[in-house]
Amino acid sequence: MSGTHVTRKPRLNHVAMSVPADLLAEESRRELLRFYGDVFGWEEHASETIDREILVLRVHSNEQFVFLIADDEPMTCPPKDHFGMSVATMEELDDTLAAARRFAATDDRVRIIDKHTDDFGVLKLTSFYCGFLLPMMIEVQHFDWDL
Repeated sequence: MSGTHVTRKPRLNHVAMSVPADLLAEESRRELLRFYGDVFGWEEHASETIDREILVLRVHSNEQFVFLIADDEPMTCPPKDHFGMSVATMEELDDTLAAARRFAATDDRVRIIDKHTDDFGVLKLTSFYCGFLLPMMIEVQHFDWDL
């Protein structure tokens, strides 16, 4: 629309990954939903699901989601390719890591790179990485600003 005033800058709203069709079959979708629901609180956009073709995972709002689409040549990544999510408190970071560890205790396909802190003086950035079945991992970060 011409003449429309933009009131905010564009924001990151989704991550899309191509995956094997088998990963979007009913049983595998249940596994994905169980892990990403238990650990991160994500939910399926059921109206968008097409068996063996599409799965959309809602990430706490309708404007943030992970879009999974089947492809004959699915995405592959080096182990530390990832996207990031932030939490407001160290307690939230620790709770999320604990949930990932609980899941990992029952399923050896969970990948975790343990918590570490980088100290940049005015910022202490604490994070960990985890992943399950998807080609990209997630880095969960907590920003502790000393301003």
